[in-house]
Amino acid sequence: MTPKRIILVRHGRSEANEDATMYSRVPDYKISLVEQGREEARIAGRRIAELIGDGDFGVYVSPYLRTMQTKECILSQIGQKPVFDYQDPCLREQDTGNLPGVLEAASNREARGQYGAFFYRFPNGESGADVYDRMSSFMNSLYRLFERSDCPENLLIVTHSVAMRCFLSRWYHWTVDYFDSLPAFPNCHIVVMTRQVDGKYQLAEPMPKLLTVA
Repeated sequence: MTPKRIILVRHGRSEANEDATMYSRVPDYKISLVEQGREEARIAGRRIAELIGDGDFGVYVSPYLRTMQTKECILSQIGQKPVFDYQDPCLREQDTGNLPGVLEAASNREARGQYGAFFYRFPNGESGADVYDRMSSFMNSLYRLFERSDCPENLLIVTHSVAMRCFLSRWYHWTVDYFDSLPAFPNCHIVVMTRQVDGKYQLAEPMPKLLTVA
């Protein structure tokens, strides 16, 4: 049974969103939310609670600290426990290298802008294409879930901006050029994919000009 909705959420505002030098001092997976990010996640949780109503739901989350914290803030507002709550490393942030120096990190991001976000590979890290491949592996897990009779009505996926764009690009078969044109999603941005009568999913947000079905 395919779910009624697939809901993707980017994590809330993090320490590194306020101070990019954090990436040079703290392992990316240990970067925490700031209080603003926690409040953003609670607001997102209330909105998601309205979306799913009394329907059941399952959760997939990136194992990074900021996504785990975002998930907990969201769940605090929903008022019911998920059918399952799975960490999946496929949903992790794009790897930009291990504690790159401040100048190196800035240079790498400038190079990505010139080269193209999809194919540029960070030194000792990943390209957008690598994250896209991870999304293909994650979707295999989803398809196995869809075959089960106890698949919940709603799926909540808490992840990162690049991973969200790669997931959507993989699902809707968006081109590389279109991917490269997409801006980063804001913190705690919600994207809702709703199943239609023909079984395909319509993208309701965040781009109303792209009500794509697939």
